[in-house]
Amino acid sequence: MDEILAITGITGKSGRAFAYCLEQHQDVIRSMFPGGIRVLLHKEREKDADILSCFAPERMYGDLEDEQFLSEALLGVDTIVHIAGIHWSRTLTTAAASQFVRRMIMVHTTGIYSKYKAAGEEYRNIDDFVYMMCRSKNIILTILRPTMIYGTIGDKNVARFIRMVDRFPIMPVVNNAEYELQPVHYKDLGKAYYNVLVSEKITGGHDYILSGGEEITLRNMLIEMGAYLSKRMRFISVPFPIAYSMAWALYIVTAGKKDYREKVQRLCEPRVYPHEEATRDFGYDPRTFRSAIGDEVREYLKATGRSEPGQLS
Repeated sequence: MDEILAITGITGKSGRAFAYCLEQHQDVIRSMFPGGIRVLLHKEREKDADILSCFAPERMYGDLEDEQFLSEALLGVDTIVHIAGIHWSRTLTTAAASQFVRRMIMVHTTGIYSKYKAAGEEYRNIDDFVYMMCRSKNIILTILRPTMIYGTIGDKNVARFIRMVDRFPIMPVVNNAEYELQPVHYKDLGKAYYNVLVSEKITGGHDYILSGGEEITLRNMLIEMGAYLSKRMRFISVPFPIAYSMAWALYIVTAGKKDYREKVQRLCEPRVYPHEEATRDFGYDPRTFRSAIGDEVREYLKATGRSEPGQLS
């Protein structure tokens, strides 16, 4: 074993934040992994690999569904930090077991807790497979479960709401958007991945929820965005039964090509999860949505070529 650290998903949002932490603590990482860092990248992500120049890892390009590629990529690897996504966890775990990887840190999802999400069953099945394989091969496993990730205009979550708030004169919502969420900033995740990595004696063999620093309703999230856009929010609320019926109608009319049924269901599902165990074990201290959303709105304004408006009082 060459004590190599392998990483997937390093060019994503939280992956970049993790890369920054690695750069800030290069001496610690070198002592833990004298064989160096190896990042597994898809060929389509090669243009985004500039972020990696900060700590000059070994790069291997391939597909995380390609068992042959994974077997070669994991030769000599001691520890894997898997950020790329839960859908590749089965093949990665299988390859890790065949190459005698000692430890795995897997970034999965709180979607397993949803009572609506059809994929929730798939997520749970993947978790079960990973648990079983790691137990059978004595791999030290830690699974991390972030909530809704935000912080950049490429986050595909909060960024969409910012665009809607900016463009719509009246914001359409379901059931007044009075359900609580707990979005987590990508920089807090990057720091959490690093802290889990360097505290194996405490975090090895444990799972952690990584939620944001406050519980906040979607309605109040939208109001906060509107304030940074100098826009007083007005809402039009659709009752859930009507919204869900409309989603069904669209599904039928488009012969299943546009399926928003689960999205409508989850719009009325609270997604609040405690992170006390992460705070206790490795000092997890995420920022609140209200303290951080301004940066993302300013990034959005810059991307649209506009100056920053003053915040409403």
